[in-house]
Formats: sequence, structure tokens, C-alpha cells
Amino acid sequence: MSVISFLKSKAFFKQLAIAVVAVVVIVFLMLKWLDITTNNGKFETVPDLTGKSIKVAEIELKQNNLVMQIQDSANFNPDYPKFSVIEQDPKVNAQVKENRKIYITLNPSGYRKIAVPDLRQKSFRQAKPMIEALGFKIGKTTYIDNIGKNMVLSLRHKGNVLEPNTKLPKTSVIDVVLGNGNRPGGN
Repeated sequence: MSVISFLKSKAFFKQLAIAVVAVVVIVFLMLKWLDITTNNGKFETVPDLTGKSIKVAEIELKQNNLVMQIQDSANFNPDYPKFSVIEQDPKVNAQVKENRKIYITLNPSGYRKIAVPDLRQKSFRQAKPMIEALGFKIGKTTYIDNIGKNMVLSLRHKGNVLEPNTKLPKTSVIDVVLGNGNRPGGN
């Protein structure tokens, strides 16, 4: 029997019909199975976790059949309590599947510590922007007898002299001791 005559035969069309029906049945069964296993059309609402502690956030997520995943800590935000949630993904009221991971970003316990640079023998004009760029604040400026007018002689924090590379929390207030341009002990 030639190929062309086989393709025109009754047996070929019968086998083709059986194959088409089998494919349709298998696709139908797979779609039903996917509907059941993926909970098609069933969603959980993401709760608002902002400002809540880790424990409270975990409890709320479990109640909504969701999983907490701590993503990272951000820069300290004084508007939120320590170790509380400051961001979440997906956002509040998003509709997600059961057991979806909700990524949260926590507020650290305080500002990160930054090394104080060695600014001795620099002019106040140079030192001030460097101090402020690191996130510190300029406190009192004190002048003492020194030939270098407005030259930084030392930095202080809460009355203590700061050595170079001392680490202080960001936003700390640094007092600056400057020279007044007069010779020590004379005119």
C-alpha cells in the first residue's frame, strides 16, 4: 500500500479521530487538575504591615495564609519603631495566591555608625560640608588661641575629643574647636 492510498484509507481517519479525541481529553483533564491544584480564582488579601513588629506581622500573614520573608533593613527611619516593618511587597490590599511570600523591609535599631574623618588642620570652610555630607550635624563652634584662623584643631562629641575614625551614629552632633588667628600666649 502506498503512502497516498494509506492517507485516504478508512483506517487512517479512524486513528486520526482517536488521536484527536485523546488529545482533547488529556488537555481537558490537565486544565481541571491545574484549576484544583493552583486554587484558581481563590486569592488572599495582603494586610497592611507598616509600623508593626516582626511578631505581629508574622501572625497576621499566617492568619491570611501568607509567608513572611525578611528582605533587608533600610536606613533608620525615626518615624517608625525599631525593628518594625517600613515597606512591604506586594503592596497593601493586593490579591495574591495562598502561601505567597510577602517581602518586608525592617527599620533597624538605630542610625548606622559612620567613621569621623580626620579634619584637623583643615579650614572650617572645608570641614563643615564634609561633616554634613556624612550625615552629622555641626554643634557648638569654640575658638581658642591658635595662629590658624578658622582652622579645625579638634572635634568633640558630648564633650569628648574625637580621634580620627571614631564611629558615631549618623545625625550625631559634633562640636568643632577652631583657631581664632591669635598666637598662643601673646599677641
